[in-house]
Amino acid sequence: MPGPARSRPLTIAQLAELAGVSTATVSKVVNGRAEVAPETRAHIESLIRAHGYRRQRKRAHPAPLIELVFSELDGGYAVEIIRGVERVAHENHLAVVLTELHGRHTPDGNWVEDVLRRRPTGVIAVFSRLTDAQRERLDTRGIPFVLLDPSGDPGHQAPSVGASNWSGGLTATRHLLELGHRRIAVITGPRHTLSSRARLDGYRTALDTAGVPIDPALIREGDFHVESGLAQARRLLRLPDPPTAIFSANDLQAVGVYQAAHDAGLRIPQDLSVVGFDDLPHVRWLIPPLTTVRQPLTAMASTAATMVLQLARDEPPAQSRVELATELVVRGSTAPPPPPPKSRKFRKTSRT
Repeated sequence: MPGPARSRPLTIAQLAELAGVSTATVSKVVNGRAEVAPETRAHIESLIRAHGYRRQRKRAHPAPLIELVFSELDGGYAVEIIRGVERVAHENHLAVVLTELHGRHTPDGNWVEDVLRRRPTGVIAVFSRLTDAQRERLDTRGIPFVLLDPSGDPGHQAPSVGASNWSGGLTATRHLLELGHRRIAVITGPRHTLSSRARLDGYRTALDTAGVPIDPALIREGDFHVESGLAQARRLLRLPDPPTAIFSANDLQAVGVYQAAHDAGLRIPQDLSVVGFDDLPHVRWLIPPLTTVRQPLTAMASTAATMVLQLARDEPPAQSRVELATELVVRGSTAPPPPPPKSRKFRKTSRT
């Protein structure tokens, strides 16, 4: 038999009566204040999850803030994201608060408490994700959130903004194939990240469509940092049959590939072609300038900020999952592969 229908969400007074505590205690939990015993807080949270919470009509206005959460504040990637969010925040008279997770992809419990105390207009999580419990707590308090360049599958209930990573990986690899390369290596990002898997799938699809066998020795896993690009490129260039081209799943790793090529005495692009992904501002100043897949990071960030403000106004966005197009930017780091080494021919000399 079907269970009983869920009743209307409860008010603070009703939750207090059900929990056997004062309305002030429930109010503190709802508003993210710290001075509540952990057991009491957990009990009230479970009641909110089970019954819902109905705010009073005259609720406190959120703070004029957008909370921007980064897995890492590292390099030009973060700068482009901040620039896009700040643009929308400035237009709406809001400030931006930054939080770094120091390499983690999920915030810890203390982060939620801090956010609830700040009561921002909305939260944007960059290259990270929230646990189900964290999502519920934000949703219960009426704090909308959007995932930007999500590291995992955002699911149907999490609004998200990303880029066409599969198409970008496909385009980058096709460019190298069209130049004549067949020994094309790829240095991916971490295997657990959505963007890394999609870019690798695009690479595989391009090779498969062209009828080029996929060599597992040419697929190397990086971590989106310069050092991993350097280490993996060195391993690739030491292979008995090394690649003539390397597709790096982001620009930072491509910088490491440049250094590995220099250390091996190889010229880019005469001896080795390199393609990156992101099109961060500094890569056009590399020597030679880097051919890369432009990921519209600033536009992605502006879209996420606009979406979170729409949600804060109870205006559901037209799309819950937005994917912006990537574009190949051809510069000086790619060229046809070098000719194969000529075999030595020995001529017979006759004695006079």
